[in-house]
Amino acid sequence: MIKMSKMHKRLCAKSAAMLALSAALPIGTAYADEAAADATPAASQLETVTVTAQRRKENIRDVPVSVSMLTAQKLDVIVSGGQDIRMLAGKVPSLNVESSNGRTFPRFYIRGYGNTDFNTFASQPVSLIYDDVVQENPILKGYPIFDVANVEVLRGPQGTLFGRNTPAGVVKFESAKPNLDKVEGYYSGSVATHNTINAEGAVNVPLSKEWAMRFSTLRQHRDDYVDNSFTGQKDALDGYNEHAERVQLLYAPNSTFNALFNVHQRNTAGSARLFHANAIKPGTNDLVDGFDANKSFTNAPNFQNLRTNGASARLSWDLDGVKLYSITGFEHVASYLSHGDIDGGAPGMTPAIPFNVETAGGITSVKQYSQEFRAESKNAGPLNWQAGVYYFNEDANGFSDGFNPATHVLNSHLASRQKNTAWATFGSVNYAVNDDFMLRAGLRYTKDKKDFNTVLADRITQVNPTSADVSKAKVNWDLSGTYKYTKDVSFYGRVATGFRAPSIAPASDRVPVTVADAETITSYEAGVKADLFERRARVAFSLYDYQVKNQQLTVVGGNSNVTRLINAAKTNGRGAELELEGFVTPALKMSLGGSYNFTEIKDPTLSVGGCRSCTVTDPKNAAGNAIINGNPLPQAPKWTVTATGRYSIPMENGEFYVYTDWSYRSQINFFLYESTEFTGKAMLEGGLRAGYTWQEGKYEVAAFGRNITDTKRVTGAIDFNNLTGFINEPRQFGVQFKGNF
Repeated sequence: MIKMSKMHKRLCAKSAAMLALSAALPIGTAYADEAAADATPAASQLETVTVTAQRRKENIRDVPVSVSMLTAQKLDVIVSGGQDIRMLAGKVPSLNVESSNGRTFPRFYIRGYGNTDFNTFASQPVSLIYDDVVQENPILKGYPIFDVANVEVLRGPQGTLFGRNTPAGVVKFESAKPNLDKVEGYYSGSVATHNTINAEGAVNVPLSKEWAMRFSTLRQHRDDYVDNSFTGQKDALDGYNEHAERVQLLYAPNSTFNALFNVHQRNTAGSARLFHANAIKPGTNDLVDGFDANKSFTNAPNFQNLRTNGASARLSWDLDGVKLYSITGFEHVASYLSHGDIDGGAPGMTPAIPFNVETAGGITSVKQYSQEFRAESKNAGPLNWQAGVYYFNEDANGFSDGFNPATHVLNSHLASRQKNTAWATFGSVNYAVNDDFMLRAGLRYTKDKKDFNTVLADRITQVNPTSADVSKAKVNWDLSGTYKYTKDVSFYGRVATGFRAPSIAPASDRVPVTVADAETITSYEAGVKADLFERRARVAFSLYDYQVKNQQLTVVGGNSNVTRLINAAKTNGRGAELELEGFVTPALKMSLGGSYNFTEIKDPTLSVGGCRSCTVTDPKNAAGNAIINGNPLPQAPKWTVTATGRYSIPMENGEFYVYTDWSYRSQINFFLYESTEFTGKAMLEGGLRAGYTWQEGKYEVAAFGRNITDTKRVTGAIDFNNLTGFINEPRQFGVQFKGNF
């Protein structure tokens, strides 16, 4: 703790620098004392944000990592109309989320660094962790958002403290936890456009002085609303039904030991991703004139279903001088099937598509086990540490099917299996050099092994080899420092390395099994975090630079419907991130976030096949392939901006409020090569909400709109056949009622 006399001397010496920092915000300057900073905030003060980015609970200002938090209140707004996890895209700086599989199989990108691979066995450099258990297979990453306490987004490599592949960063979900205090909970229901229904709720029940249970549930539905112009069927496509449940049991017999048990499941059924053939105007990246998002021209069955379940046990012992943790996780994909018209069209279209393709992909089973043991010191002195071991085991079984588009009869079936085992040992040390300067260092050793085999090739002749075994070990480290300029302002610097194990893609009738070697990253980052004006405002700013060696890239499509993996010699990234929030007036709270992310592939020898019908703008080599040296990474917008505002009007028995949120991203590249048509246009989406709360927030009723400007943008494409694209979610208006008890 900093003494007040020392604080006053420091403020006098550094007031000029503080004035320069505070000039960025249009709010008067003042400082709260140490007691006020820890007290319950006043009506126009920001709450202290506590994160677990370093596996300990800490003030976000003291963590030497670029980290953002989305609270339960913000999450409730953005998913109120039944939205899935993709709605996190652009809600914090440098985060993008997209999917060519709709509500399943989301792909995450942080600072432009991610992976567009859509095969069953794909790995991603962004790790998603739910209640301390990694969700490794991309299918697991789409678990819906409900009864969540918060979401943390950690940017940059996090490999020394979090298990599995984290070279780009971590998206960390924490569900609301049971407590022994009282019976309490909430219920919420909304109805919106296309008969979209979102109903969720949770109840916490103390079972005894030592046991408590929390049960949470979600139900989502949207009617089919897209007409199939080929069959003449009205309201035939793009609906869904989803339900998910979670049961948690807390056992806390004393202040030394507690155990938290978690059982959860998900069931989803509805349309697969809806592809629109000839959706993009040739020679541009615009939608064709007269494009109607409510119509499709498809001749293949379209459906998708998914069942997952899992369980975990988190045990902790609070002993003299040390805390011990055991985290056991099991995740299971019971079944997954996505069947659709990959070319997005049918005979009779104008212009005609070159050929019809009907495919399906799925999972027969994925079983994932993970175990972590971790010890954490509780020293009163300047030195503290964490250390642990981690084990991961996955057995994944997936398949891909091809069909005759005229008869819908199966004409090929390819089943594959991958076994992945990994273990790691890790440790980190924090050392307080003095009251103001903290040093942190971490080290991790990881060994990862994958065995991949073709299980069945029915009516398909594969190109050899059809199996692969890879193993890799790597040591990662990070070093950071935090300097408390004042009690409210901290500067930090960090250098960190990361590692992603080799990846394997299945063989086909055109390409053999392909293996992408392990990739590594070295990242440099520096920033400032500050609470200002008696905690009426908060700002965080960071600069970063990274280099990825042997980056794993996915080549999709081109002149044929194939997928293969390659490595780029280097990828460079650099940029900046800003987050600012505060009370402009006691009634008006606003936030502004933004990021600049520059990415560049650096490999003069690397080339890929181009599209069948688009305008490739890259130079070509002698073989006619596009040279991608100097191109940005796919799905990596250079600029993102997010902004929110909430204005409240006190009423006699409650509060009326208006809330708006906006997110913008600049143009993106869909593929490794650059082309005119397959460059996604800049996109701006906004939401608006007006509501009334009463009985001290116990009840709330609101009207809302999502994508209120009815923005329509191509967000991804299929390039092997025609100018096929898929678009963002439609505009939506609805009403919601929520109650707490």
